[in-house]
Amino acid sequence: MKALVTLLASASLLLVGCSSQQLYGAGQQWQRTECNKINDRDERTRCEQSATTSYESYKTQTEAAKKP
Repeated sequence: MKALVTLLASASLLLVGCSSQQLYGAGQQWQRTECNKINDRDERTRCEQSATTSYESYKTQTEAAKKP
């Protein structure tokens, strides 16, 4: 719960004057930090791989998902 409050507070501060790419990068960094807490090696590897998606790939996937 404390981590969630910290995350929300940090996200609120980041929203002021940050681009979506900067916010995405901050989220990716947070996810990598969380991945490092996972004990299971295979699960940690999957987590780390998802945390390395580039912003450009993310945007492409997001736009594709929006199309009917």
